[in-house]
Amino acid sequence: MRPGPTNSLTDVPGLRVGHATRREDGWLTGCTVVVAPDDGAVAGVDVRGGAPGTRETDLLDPRNLVDRVNAVMLTGGSAFGLAVADGVVQQLYAAGLGWPMGEPGQVVPIVPAAVLFDLGRGGEFANAPTAADGADAFAVASADAVLQGCVGAGTGARAGGLKGAIGSASAVLDDGTTVAALVALNSFGAPHDERTGELLAARYGLGDEFAHVGVPSADELAAARARADAAYEGQPVRPGMATVIGVIATDATLTKAQCQKVSGLGHDGLARAIHPVHTLLDGDTLFTLATGERPAPELPALHALMVAAGDCVTRAVGHATLAAESVANGTVDLRSYRDAFPSAVRMG
Repeated sequence: MRPGPTNSLTDVPGLRVGHATRREDGWLTGCTVVVAPDDGAVAGVDVRGGAPGTRETDLLDPRNLVDRVNAVMLTGGSAFGLAVADGVVQQLYAAGLGWPMGEPGQVVPIVPAAVLFDLGRGGEFANAPTAADGADAFAVASADAVLQGCVGAGTGARAGGLKGAIGSASAVLDDGTTVAALVALNSFGAPHDERTGELLAARYGLGDEFAHVGVPSADELAAARARADAAYEGQPVRPGMATVIGVIATDATLTKAQCQKVSGLGHDGLARAIHPVHTLLDGDTLFTLATGERPAPELPALHALMVAAGDCVTRAVGHATLAAESVANGTVDLRSYRDAFPSAVRMG
């Protein structure tokens, strides 16, 4: 097993990813769209944690009719942010893409979505991504390597007391199947061991993927703890203040039920990379897309695919943590992992 050519979600052929990022005065938020091939992708979802915000997840229940989606939206803005999906639905409809309902052009685009909480981090509480932002993300969606860091749904994200971000990773299995994941890391828990500062995902890297990441100095660890405490000072614990959302994808042929199971194993990947995870304060949600470019796997290959999916999620959290950039805008003061623990990350 090895990483794909870009080590990101777009290593799954046919998928495109686009971001809309809002960083102007009063804003620190955005949205990310994963666009399926024109004929859609079979999809499943697994929602965990105590405070989810979602759209069209009931449709993905294996007992229900519709078995293909046209795109998945990941967005900031809490419940307000669900509006971004409307912009993508309209763009897909204009292109004639969606669930067929009769005559040519009579389609209903299927766009499940999940939100994370970043309200107020730019200064104005109600500033959240809109349908126009969703349309903008769709317009720039590309099959190029996924842009990672403080972009799209990861713009205003926070990971424990550090800055969160968008991260992605992929794996090509021995039989040629590709599996990949993209996450918007906005967790209540920390992506590092708070006793040592070690990046929790680092031990799960493929090859030398995380070879440049070590353990920080004691002084840096003490300073990071103090800054994390300050970041939460005066902020009472409330439901919905966090949430990790993401998409797993593969080019294999899977059923809706199998996609749902892949999402479940993806949550195991979150549990390896974040502590604590799936709390009452998180609404952690992972979608899985199967494009069907490759045949349906037999049981041993399906097992390998599912294991790799969980590992890709773990690695994507690691990349999100390392790609994050510090932000201090008068409302939040969050350091990135790289800035908090410079001795742990060798650059170059």
